[in-house]
Amino acid sequence: MSKKIRKAVFPVGGLGTRFLPATKAMPKEMLPVVDKPLIQYAVEEARAAGIEDLIFVTGRGKATIEDHFDHSYELESVLSERNKKGLLQELQASVPKPGSIAYIRQQEPLGLGHAVWCAKRLVGDEPFAVILADDLILADTPCLAQMVEAREKVGGGNMLAVMEVPHEHTSRYGILSLGEEKGNLVTINGLVEKPAPKDAPSNMAVIGRYILEPEIFALLETQQRGAGNEIQLTDALSAMLGDIPFHGMKFEGTRYDCGDKIGFLEANIAFALNRADMRDDILAIVKKIAATL
Repeated sequence: MSKKIRKAVFPVGGLGTRFLPATKAMPKEMLPVVDKPLIQYAVEEARAAGIEDLIFVTGRGKATIEDHFDHSYELESVLSERNKKGLLQELQASVPKPGSIAYIRQQEPLGLGHAVWCAKRLVGDEPFAVILADDLILADTPCLAQMVEAREKVGGGNMLAVMEVPHEHTSRYGILSLGEEKGNLVTINGLVEKPAPKDAPSNMAVIGRYILEPEIFALLETQQRGAGNEIQLTDALSAMLGDIPFHGMKFEGTRYDCGDKIGFLEANIAFALNRADMRDDILAIVKKIAATL
């Protein structure tokens, strides 16, 4: 029987240069999709999957994230005085329980693998999840909850969220060498970080959801820099192949790349259209704008 996934790591140390100047003084993870920042969607997804402990790997200028997941007593007092009970309850519900959230600094921007390694002491010797807030997924059942259920069925091991991408885009992702496919699960025989399309073993890409065994930390400890001169998580995962069960899960839902301006705008439209209180108005606005083009 596989161990329960209790902890999730959120690498949030990136500079967000693709969204400058908006991210000059604001973390990219705090960019709002409709009315919630990206990082809040990520935390809500973790909670829906049964995650108990939230570990943020931060960098300079990320204090706003810490403030967001804390009480704002002045604001709560104003909302209470104005009898805005719904908003007050929503704000209070977004604050994690005391002792369930931790922050650690990634002092150097050495890549995703290094960010995950920075959480080693907080994770300990147990399997854990990694969630990249840039990858926002609209789904009836949250993606990480799908992964937890799928991992329990196969008895543990590493589980990665995967999806097909256009072949010409393989240089943007970690790409799988595929093994046996069974339903929405695929055995992973190999992983290549950002291969050129002519070298890609498939067009099945890893996106920002991982459930990992703690053995990954020993590999990240000595991992050499790879693509982009960074310590790549994909390279360390490749070294684990053959030692433990290793699956990709083709999740149900739509993924939006909110690290990209077009993807971010698309996510705002899609999430607004998914809300009953906004759908009709957003449809009317889109039609009005389209008619003027």
